[in-house]
Amino acid sequence: MKTYTTTLVVLLLCINSLYAQESNAPKFGKGLFNLKGEDNSWSMKIGARMQFLATSSWDSEDNGVSNVKTSMLVRRARLKFSGFAFSPKLEYKLELGLSNKDIGGASIYTNDAPRYILDAVVKWNFHENFVLWVGQTKLPGNRERVISSANMQLVDRSLLNKRFNIDRDMGIQLRHHFNISDNFIVKEAFSIAQGEGRNVTTGNLGGFQYTARVELLPFGNFTGKGDYVGGDLKREENLKWAFAASYDLNNNAVKNRSNQGSYMTNDVGFYQTNVSTLFVDTMLKYKGFSFMGEYALRDAADPLAKNSDNSLTGDKVQTGNSLNLMSGYLFKNNVELTGRYTNVNYDKFLLKGAENQYTIGLSKYIAGHKLKVQSDISYLDVVSGKNQLMYRFQVDIHF
Repeated sequence: MKTYTTTLVVLLLCINSLYAQESNAPKFGKGLFNLKGEDNSWSMKIGARMQFLATSSWDSEDNGVSNVKTSMLVRRARLKFSGFAFSPKLEYKLELGLSNKDIGGASIYTNDAPRYILDAVVKWNFHENFVLWVGQTKLPGNRERVISSANMQLVDRSLLNKRFNIDRDMGIQLRHHFNISDNFIVKEAFSIAQGEGRNVTTGNLGGFQYTARVELLPFGNFTGKGDYVGGDLKREENLKWAFAASYDLNNNAVKNRSNQGSYMTNDVGFYQTNVSTLFVDTMLKYKGFSFMGEYALRDAADPLAKNSDNSLTGDKVQTGNSLNLMSGYLFKNNVELTGRYTNVNYDKFLLKGAENQYTIGLSKYIAGHKLKVQSDISYLDVVSGKNQLMYRFQVDIHF
């Protein structure tokens, strides 16, 4: 850990020294350094970002509140490297997580090491509108997960994402887009991944994971790739709308949330079952108004983990469905008011009560998503369980 940190600091200092001799620093929010080879055969943009989060929560009861909890932490601290190598058609991205939340989850399956690497991917535009991705990065799943945590409309993502997302994995992706008309754009993505999440070092314990996604943009591209940015900070002059669907099949999955969650073990090693997840989502923006809706459905061929003699191990695949609806309006002073409703329904065998969460958020964008202050308050209504109130306050700064 100490050697890793020292090496990283020395590398950044060396780059800073070289860069300071050659050009002026970029504007705020455009990266710490923007380097380019003299022969234009490579480039590198280096950025950093931090999120500082304070949270208070209370269990809600008929006679008041109880079990008060508070916490303050560095929610995210990350370094990002991106650019092209040899040709502008061969791009790359490397993102490292440094906070405890970013690197947590070490286990025997990740060589008992902190999981520093978030993204390590190369993108090759090998023919016209076809781009091949190779490496570890986000799978083409639900929109809210693909939206960067740097560009979120509320303090954090919804319960739908927490319970059903398919996050990052190691593999290949093929992406393509074409026009039906001058404005109507169709985007497709297909992925084959290992199926066990990021930074796994033990090899493929189950089968492979297959993901397909199709997106429709009938009114053309959003300004500044706004279909994957929270809030209408660009104040779209013309209506922009995106509709998409993703289907994911994790063949012989060994984790209880497809490629996420915990491993399901039995008397002969690992319990395996096919896990499928469907996502349908939409994004709409117009003159400061934004709306995003998502639906998720997860199923499994046999969700109850079993031993070789067919006895139950106690592990269960987390199946069910969820609906997430969020809308906001950005005022002219760059203050945004946002509301979100999320419903989660688990399959009956999980013996979990349905969850309904209501969230109201207030954000002040000082320099867009690069420098902002956000707060929100949520009420979680749990059927046959304890309800909860939660308040969060977060400061983001992204260089």
